[in-house]
Amino acid sequence: MTDTQLEAASARPGSIYWKRNLVISLIGSFTTIVAMTLLLPFLPLYVEELGVSDHAAIVQWSGIAYGATFFAAALVAPLWGRLGDIYGRKLMLVRASLGMTVAIALMGMAGNVWQLVALRLFVGLAGGYSSGSMVLVATQTPKDRSAWALGVLSSGIMAGNLVGPLLGGALPPIIGIRGTFLAAGGMIFLAFLATALLIKEEKSPARKQAAKASGGWKSIADKRPVVAMLATGMLLMFANMSIEPIITVYVAQLVAVEAQVTIVSGVVMSAAALGSILSASWLGKLADRIGHWPVISGALAVAGLLLIPQAFVTSSWQLIILRFLMGAALGGLLPCIAAVIRHSVPDSAAGSILGLSISSQYVGQVAGPILGGFVGGHIGMRAVFLGTSVLLVAGAAYAWVVRPRDRQTSG
Repeated sequence: MTDTQLEAASARPGSIYWKRNLVISLIGSFTTIVAMTLLLPFLPLYVEELGVSDHAAIVQWSGIAYGATFFAAALVAPLWGRLGDIYGRKLMLVRASLGMTVAIALMGMAGNVWQLVALRLFVGLAGGYSSGSMVLVATQTPKDRSAWALGVLSSGIMAGNLVGPLLGGALPPIIGIRGTFLAAGGMIFLAFLATALLIKEEKSPARKQAAKASGGWKSIADKRPVVAMLATGMLLMFANMSIEPIITVYVAQLVAVEAQVTIVSGVVMSAAALGSILSASWLGKLADRIGHWPVISGALAVAGLLLIPQAFVTSSWQLIILRFLMGAALGGLLPCIAAVIRHSVPDSAAGSILGLSISSQYVGQVAGPILGGFVGGHIGMRAVFLGTSVLLVAGAAYAWVVRPRDRQTSG
């Protein structure tokens, strides 16, 4: 037998510490995401404070600084996943939380916009706490509870994305922009301490040897489910982000009072995230019971169909309800994607392949706004909704066609 086969034969159903690790990962992911996203409301103001005066340049540098983190994270996610397979997943969380503590605190001391961008790049290179938590939870949780546990973790991550901008709008008037960065660094330092002291991971020399020998991708017997999940993750983020550039302009056509446009736009953007937060753990539990592939295909199809009426709404409340329902439909996808990958690859390669999945999602996160803005500007805003609908329905059909027919393999 090969190393990988020996490891699979002796694999345990899950870590005895998986519940404790899930709680710490949930708290740590929520904390780090809050700290990462709280700069969104005041980023242009900080860029201006760092010496950029021209309005167009402020917008451009804000976009560069914001996107730098995701660009860097997409490049290194598979590397950190691979190192986690070999040296331990807890070590990757400790590294990420410590690196983010230093980088975000230093952002509050930046002297010019170049330093800010460099530190944002460093956060992407050194960070990855939430994606590392996904790997830890996916590999330590018993397989029959994995989608539920990943759904709980996803809810915490999405909640962080909601709370972060709210804190970012409230804290600077009280403690200043630079003080807000230092406070965020302090929050992540607490997550670092909790991770280092409370997360438990059993050592597995057999997995370490198998990980070194497997070469990651080469160790996967049937690559079709993994390829399908990489494509689904990219499509999910593309669908979520393709609408973002046009939301405010689209809402302006539906709201009579100009002063209410930004408020309503914020509610529209938050509605999808709120729907996902509420549905993620429930859909994960459903997937553990009936299988991951039916949930994936069904969620993509329902979300795709919900995009069609969004192109023809006549009032803002209709758009808010439809975005909430779409978010609820998509809420279980990330847990199911991670669970399918976990079930389709040996434990020795789980981290590197889940890292590759994170990279594919970042590609969708970057491509979505670019293509959505281009189509919305040159063809029309309805075309963005309808085009994304076609992509999601096609993705649902693809996932259904390539699903494993064996009941055990399909989760």
